[in-house]
Amino acid sequence: MLEASHNNELPPIPSKRYFTIGEVSELCDVKPHVLRYWEQEFPTLKPVKRAGNRRYYQRQDVILVREIRALLYQDGYTIGGARQKLEDNGESQAVAMDKALIKNMIRELKELEEMLNPDSPF
Repeated sequence: MLEASHNNELPPIPSKRYFTIGEVSELCDVKPHVLRYWEQEFPTLKPVKRAGNRRYYQRQDVILVREIRALLYQDGYTIGGARQKLEDNGESQAVAMDKALIKNMIRELKELEEMLNPDSPF
């Protein structure tokens, strides 16, 4: 989603489990109030909330924020368009995973059938 040239503009994501809203703000070059707004607009952006309603973002959340930022600021999408693009990408990945799962199940069923009926022509 992010082109290499755009990735160079943002700092690398440190290898840690949770990030505060301030850290994500710096890592993604987006103000904290914008992150809070995006949480309302993009259902897939759900940081963990702990005591005092403090937000803790995980690595996949930071990557998602960078994707949203690229769609809005670099690719020129509207909020609705970016939401739709992310939903379409998620659905296409889910469909691909479902197809792979079905193919795997069919293969396993054929192997099972061969084990049960070794004389079968199939």
